[in-house]
Amino acid sequence: MNPLSFSWRLTRRDWRAGELRLLLAALVVAVASIASVGFFVDRMRQALSLEARQLLGADLVIGSDRALPKEWIDEVGRLGLASALTVSFPSMVVGEQGPPQLASVKAVSEGYPLRGAVRVASAPGAPDEAAGGIPAPGTLWVDPQLLQALGAPPGAALELGDARFQAAQVITLEPDRGANFVNFAPRAILRLDELEATGLVQPASRVTWRLLVAGEPAALSRFEAWVQPRLGRNARVETLESGRPELRNTLERAERFLALVALMSALIAAVAIGLASRRFAERHLDGCAVMRAMGIRQSRLSAVLALELFWIGLAGGLVGALLGWLVHFGLVSAISPLIGMPLPMPGPWPALQALAAGLVLLLGCGAWPFLRLAGVPPLRVLRRDLGSAGASPWVALLLALAAFAGLLLWFAGDRKLAAVALGGFVVGGAVFSVLVWLAMRLIAPLRGTALVRRRPALRLALASWSRRQGASVVQTVALAVGLMALMLLTVTRTDLIDSWRRASPPDAPNRFVINIQPDQRDAVIRSLAQAGIRDVELLPMIRGRLVEINGRPVRPEDFDGDRAQRMLDREFNLSQSAQAPAHNRIVEGKWFAPEGLEVSVESGILATLGLKLGDELTFDIAGEKVAVRATSVRKVQWDSMRVNFFMILSPRALRDAPQTLITAFHQPVDAPRVEAALVREHPNLTIFDTGALLNQVQKMLEQVVLAVQFLFLLTLAAGVVVLHTALASSRDERVREAGLMRALGASRAQLSQAQLWELGLSGALAGLLASGGAIAIGWVLAQQVFQFEFAVRWSSLVWGTAAGAVLAMLAGWLSLRGVLRAPPLDTLRAS
Repeated sequence: MNPLSFSWRLTRRDWRAGELRLLLAALVVAVASIASVGFFVDRMRQALSLEARQLLGADLVIGSDRALPKEWIDEVGRLGLASALTVSFPSMVVGEQGPPQLASVKAVSEGYPLRGAVRVASAPGAPDEAAGGIPAPGTLWVDPQLLQALGAPPGAALELGDARFQAAQVITLEPDRGANFVNFAPRAILRLDELEATGLVQPASRVTWRLLVAGEPAALSRFEAWVQPRLGRNARVETLESGRPELRNTLERAERFLALVALMSALIAAVAIGLASRRFAERHLDGCAVMRAMGIRQSRLSAVLALELFWIGLAGGLVGALLGWLVHFGLVSAISPLIGMPLPMPGPWPALQALAAGLVLLLGCGAWPFLRLAGVPPLRVLRRDLGSAGASPWVALLLALAAFAGLLLWFAGDRKLAAVALGGFVVGGAVFSVLVWLAMRLIAPLRGTALVRRRPALRLALASWSRRQGASVVQTVALAVGLMALMLLTVTRTDLIDSWRRASPPDAPNRFVINIQPDQRDAVIRSLAQAGIRDVELLPMIRGRLVEINGRPVRPEDFDGDRAQRMLDREFNLSQSAQAPAHNRIVEGKWFAPEGLEVSVESGILATLGLKLGDELTFDIAGEKVAVRATSVRKVQWDSMRVNFFMILSPRALRDAPQTLITAFHQPVDAPRVEAALVREHPNLTIFDTGALLNQVQKMLEQVVLAVQFLFLLTLAAGVVVLHTALASSRDERVREAGLMRALGASRAQLSQAQLWELGLSGALAGLLASGGAIAIGWVLAQQVFQFEFAVRWSSLVWGTAAGAVLAMLAGWLSLRGVLRAPPLDTLRAS
């Protein structure tokens, strides 16, 4: 018979006989869990991407220090993309009373913003709404802080350069507001076609032009490819990394955690499918022996079984993908009202990915049992003691690892994350196998003790555990690996969310003060203390240009990246400190000695400029050259909203350099404003309100946290179901044992207690091992992938052990409760 039709007939026969139920159940639940996570993750990624684009005001932003060529705008139109222009610069705004105030002026064209919306109100504290356009002719939209500083009411006349405007609306939210210092100044927005009348933009003005572009991804890619060679040194494509660094860490960590959720779903699926395939193969030994005895060659039988495996994978994958599609709607309906942003419909890719993952897992993890099944000797027809033969277990193990490693790389999209996860679980599985085997050898002699002899159920449990040593090791290790996947998500999720919230807490600084002179330090601290703001840290800020690296002059054109060229074209904000900042983490090297001539470099700028530890950097500070050596690398939490620097030098290096001071503090919403009194006492100070920026960061953070928590609960529920299927894989063997023991006189109560003891011991041991493994892998992931501080919770060893025991006993009771009620003869015949 043709192998294709033969395999199809075998598949239909096994389905009618009920032989495929466990394997198909494991596969369907596995694919459904991967698919539901995939659909939901796809929608969350699209939503977060849309939110991120709203924080840029467009899908693509090009910034430049010069007016942008008209041909660029023409190309945008030719490709069918939407565009808008903005021009930003610092300037003074004059009111009818009070001193002039520094403002960050932005002129915008029709259509701005292309993504998101500016929200405005008629007066400070009044209800706001989406603006639905740009300012009307002759009007400005202004931050409430600007009106407060000018002492002007809403609707007042304001002078901006040579033109007069009316303060028509108060800005409550500007989605694309960046984190540069000029953007911390109160905002004033006007129409782009009225900018020329102000006379503020002159050839030497410090102005930033931005072209905002939005549209179809394919057209955007074509435009970006077209414009990249034409950017030059004065223009750059702005991204969240360059335009919104305060959100970069949050989004990157969210993406990695979403990838980790998919990885753990795949791992749990691999455990269940492997055990279910093993059970399926064991139940088909006799049938394959008969086929071999009838003359079917091993190679032909292998092909037939592989095709049957394919039919099983295709059917289970399609059903699982459909089930995952239905389940994810429940998740969306539950989470959508909480996250406050629309979730776009997913594409077909998650279903195809889940289907392919199911087939890979089934073929990779089920290959060994099926290959051994094809190698069963024909003599087994007469001698039931003969088992299967064929493929080496090491070859099969390598095949399963290769399949899972491929899925890890595919799902993660991050080699480091995939390597840590794969290495951790491979090492964990090997260590677990050795430890479980040792535990069984140590526990076996306890059967002869008086304590165990007085408890028949416990003695039966230990005897069964020792008698089926190989199967017990496999089942316990499989349960431990599955539990470790769930516990790893628990540990990582908790610390990840805690680190996010620590980085940007509700009392994070929302005011920056610059231009503080050294002799004003005590007076400023005293003024803030009188307003109830204490423990304020004033840090020195020194302007300096990097002119040499290891004795070689620095030329921007020698560097490839436009970000590196732009940074070397301007001065750095430098600082000095004898101690490392508490909110910075030393990732390489060590902090310098105060009397040394050394510098600590932020990790991102280190990579951008191609620097390394030990490099000598020379800065030009007010005409004096200062040479320092890089001795440490810091990971900066840009989303903390605290004062941060790319370069921090040792105190000796900047002892005589001219400097001002900078500080940041939290101004509660309901507390008296301290800014006006501070500026009256010290008119040279400039105070930036970053409250709107902080609100954006915290809103995004809460949305990401909710997404992470719901995805964790989904994977936890799916994992429990899949692990139940995995534990049921030993059902046949337990059925035979139960029937034999009842025939020999054992009561149902004794057998039930013995099974609970055996499963409880296996589950407790698996839970203990899983807890330890999750702590170890979680620590590596925290340090190497997610970049946050990992707090070891040793209590997880206790509740992990308890959870493993309870889960194993519950699954065993559900699987075997019907067996113990049946007569012994029926049980033996059915087995």
